[in-house]
Amino acid sequence: MLNNVYFADSNWLRYVITVYSLSLNRILYTALLFLLPLTCLKSQIISTERFVQVSGIIVDEATMPVPGVAVISKKLRRASISERTGIYSITSTPGDTIFFRALGYKRYHTVIPANYTDRHCKVDIMLEIDTIPIAEVTILPWKTYNEFIRDITREKPVDPIIENMNENIASIYVAVTNQIGVTASPEAGYRYAMEQNFSAMSTRNQYPINNLLNPLAWTKFFSEIKKGLLKNETQKKPAPAKVRKKKTKSAKN
Repeated sequence: MLNNVYFADSNWLRYVITVYSLSLNRILYTALLFLLPLTCLKSQIISTERFVQVSGIIVDEATMPVPGVAVISKKLRRASISERTGIYSITSTPGDTIFFRALGYKRYHTVIPANYTDRHCKVDIMLEIDTIPIAEVTILPWKTYNEFIRDITREKPVDPIIENMNENIASIYVAVTNQIGVTASPEAGYRYAMEQNFSAMSTRNQYPINNLLNPLAWTKFFSEIKKGLLKNETQKKPAPAKVRKKKTKSAKN
């Protein structure tokens, strides 16, 4: 008898739990059905938020445009930078605060009225200088004028690298001037550079020119040999000595 009562009580308890869970699920579903229109309405309210395009020009106290000014919207958390001509543009909303910051200038901010209804808003800004200009200062490595004169007039040893460079340039100049028909001048250097440039352009993507196979070059070479190209003009043979003949006196009869 007790066992039957126990099983009966357990079945009743299970039935109560099932009914309670069903009623709880119905309550949750009903609450969700009521909250869903509210969320949709809130999203519509957010989507209908009005935006205002704020633009203008930023100048200093001398009415000169200031480039590179950071323009920050506090409400939308957006930023832009003014152009080289000082013109800026940023998206904002009514009731927003816009900050203007630049290096060397005082900070400035402006507020868009909450009841502003237009789509565009023009705001020109004049920034105040935040630095103190000082006179020009010249820093010299000498303490006094006498030290400057002593250091300037003192003879300094020539750098061996510069000395070798000057000797090489002098030797190249001598070698160039000793060539036949070649003069060391800016005109000759320019002419030679132009000839090299023209030769490089005319033989681009081609094999280099070989003058050994050029008959005109051989003709010029032989003509130069006939003119004495390979003769050593520095060593000349001494002129033959003149021998004076002694006059013989005729015998007097």
